[in-house]
Amino acid sequence: MSFLIKNAKIINRGKITSGDIYIKNGRIEQIGAGIDRPADREINAEGKYAMPGIIDDQVHFRDPGLTHKADLYTEPRAAVAGGTTTYMEMPNTVPNALTQELLEDKYRTAAKKSLANYSFFMGAGNDNLEEVLRTDAEQVCGVKIFMGSSTGNMLVDNRTTLERLFSNVPLLIATHCEDEDTIRKNAAAYRAVYGEEVPVEYHPRIRNEAGCFISSSMAVDLAKKHNTRLHILHLSTREELDLFRNDIPLSEKRITSELCVHHLYFNSLDYLNYGTQIKCNPAIKDETNRAALLPALLDNRLDIIATDHAPHTWEEKQGTYFNAPSGVPLVQHSLNVMLEFYQKGEITLERIIEKMCHAPAECFRIKDRGYLEEGMFADIALLDLEEKWTVAKDNIHYKCNWSPFEKHEFTGKVTHTFVSGHLAYENGKFNEEKQGERATFAAER
Repeated sequence: MSFLIKNAKIINRGKITSGDIYIKNGRIEQIGAGIDRPADREINAEGKYAMPGIIDDQVHFRDPGLTHKADLYTEPRAAVAGGTTTYMEMPNTVPNALTQELLEDKYRTAAKKSLANYSFFMGAGNDNLEEVLRTDAEQVCGVKIFMGSSTGNMLVDNRTTLERLFSNVPLLIATHCEDEDTIRKNAAAYRAVYGEEVPVEYHPRIRNEAGCFISSSMAVDLAKKHNTRLHILHLSTREELDLFRNDIPLSEKRITSELCVHHLYFNSLDYLNYGTQIKCNPAIKDETNRAALLPALLDNRLDIIATDHAPHTWEEKQGTYFNAPSGVPLVQHSLNVMLEFYQKGEITLERIIEKMCHAPAECFRIKDRGYLEEGMFADIALLDLEEKWTVAKDNIHYKCNWSPFEKHEFTGKVTHTFVSGHLAYENGKFNEEKQGERATFAAER
């Protein structure tokens, strides 16, 4: 279908302008004032903002092997409902995506049932370098290394193994950075005091600042030594921020960084209210660390806003500290979290779009996505900034059907989401006649 979006406030490249958007054959064919062309469908967007679809560079959609928690049908729908049109999913599924065959299985599954555009990281293990080197840089977003263990069994923290990966892999390497020795020692100390009943509020002391910095600084040292294209995920501490540059454009950076919405929104006092609901790795830390993150985002030491969407069932999350899995479902509500900072005057709409849409496209060199410009794929969200709504069971689209934001009132709501020119979501209803598309990438310089 062709679409004509009329009278929108268009957010793109740091500016907000008024105009129309004409969509045909999956792409933006024209942007301008007073477009008068026949279209299969015309949408009056007066009073609404048109923004590029969000690109989330870190999600866990649990498919295959853990589909009782989430899958490649449910979670992309939730993403689209929140204005996210493209996601990059992690390899710690079951089985782990450690071979090209297993990686392509995930792409085949997504092609059949993902409403959003998709890409999947190739997993790096301790003995699959040859498989990693077969990864097509134009078809796959990057290689993921768990330098600290998390969900799954993909820990790679041996210095020799890491040297081989960092010196040989030509693709972007994305890392989860937490030092496993530090975490084990801290966990043993707290277990000695509390046994299996460690209070969850000690999570940021077990997975502490030192553990993050030891691992992140090692990754940065390796990347500098080998000129590796490194992207460090979910930064959570003040100390780590000085590892990153802000004196050059994002397009020139070899080492980049990501901030997740939950580390920006919550602090360690929130464990008293939310308990294991907000247990995640790296841990949500104290207010001193949380307060340092937004300034680092605004001064461009932190490059991208993402979610690390990681759902578990409600029953699983009710376990004791060591038994409750880490991870929070977030992809449907990431824009709303950032809008709260906008409504408090702490960030502009333009910077939100830069960090959630433009920067992921630049960082990963995604072809033809991330901007509202002629010739680009029509990945577009329409946003009503005035609409108030409350998160509730009947509007949560995650398969796990819970959110830490349940009963919370947000102001601002996505009303329409276009995915590669397909109107996939409109006022609470999904159109699943067309699936999302595989994202493609320009080769690394």
